[in-house]
Amino acid sequence: MRNRRAAFAAIAGTASVALTMSACGGQSSTGSSKGGTIGIAMPTQASERWITDGKSVVKDLQANGYKTKLVYGENDPATQVSQIENLITQGVSALIIAAIDNKSLNKVLQQAADANIPVISYDRLILGTKNVTYYASFDNEQVGRLQARFIIDKLGLEHGKGPFNIELFAGSSDDNNTKYFFSGALHLLQPFLDSRQLVVRSGETALNQVTTLRWDGATAQKRMNNILATSYRTKTVDAVLSPYDGISIGVLAALRSNDYGSLSKPLPVITGQDAELASVKSIIAGQQAQTVYKDSRLLADVAANMVDDVLNKRKPQLNDTRTYDNGAKVVPAYLLQPISVDKTNYDSVLVAGGYYTDAELK
Repeated sequence: MRNRRAAFAAIAGTASVALTMSACGGQSSTGSSKGGTIGIAMPTQASERWITDGKSVVKDLQANGYKTKLVYGENDPATQVSQIENLITQGVSALIIAAIDNKSLNKVLQQAADANIPVISYDRLILGTKNVTYYASFDNEQVGRLQARFIIDKLGLEHGKGPFNIELFAGSSDDNNTKYFFSGALHLLQPFLDSRQLVVRSGETALNQVTTLRWDGATAQKRMNNILATSYRTKTVDAVLSPYDGISIGVLAALRSNDYGSLSKPLPVITGQDAELASVKSIIAGQQAQTVYKDSRLLADVAANMVDDVLNKRKPQLNDTRTYDNGAKVVPAYLLQPISVDKTNYDSVLVAGGYYTDAELK
């Protein structure tokens, strides 16, 4: 590994490197031409997280001497397919893709393979095609375990407390990560569901009952409102397993519209993921309880270095060659570790780590 990689590896647990970020539009093309042009296809600019990822990937590729073409599909699978087709036609040297729909890219990735363009699946595993070279992500089951562990500890379940009412939310059904987040959480929560220390009053516990298309906060808000109206007329919710900060915001909006947040009706324990600015502020304010921090700067570095290695005929650093079977092949992967963040440690993790400044969080 080069010195730059070693420096990132040394701080992977706490993400203590500050990067300067600037505004990013729907498409950009910048950098030197020494290493060719890399196409980057991100899902949407509606999520703060993906804007940050796009900037970070561009920055790291430029540092390795590449030009970049960054596009956002705005959560429309057909748009993303068309964008990737255009990048292939333009003759990019490699593709980094965070899929909107993980099963919609098979045909276009065959076009990439026919043009000898390697593909890095970024954070979301692309399914059903052998034309994925490597996968860069976080330990996705661990994300769910961290969310569940926070609920268990906060409610005192291992000390016999309960019963408590909980509702379960999962991510988008077309995102492969959704099942990993959910199974990781249920691995720890299931014993308490079985013992009835945790009760899902809505009865919605199967993954296909609790998914949230496109991770949309408004969709989550509508579902939470329906649950409260039908299952909690005389009861209160004590915890909500939410897989993502945008979903958490939607859940919180529904709860507040149903008079939660007062001394007589406190907000439930609500988890999240991605440490988005609005949710970190919500945590500081005592609303959302927790989020799972995944430092996109480190993930971008992994993906950029994978591209550099592949184009220079080197084998990249990998730490998982068995877990991520996409239905056509087991995709070799490098997984980073997520970190649970709440009101007690946001300062030491996010501020000291350079992800946010004190001023941004005020």
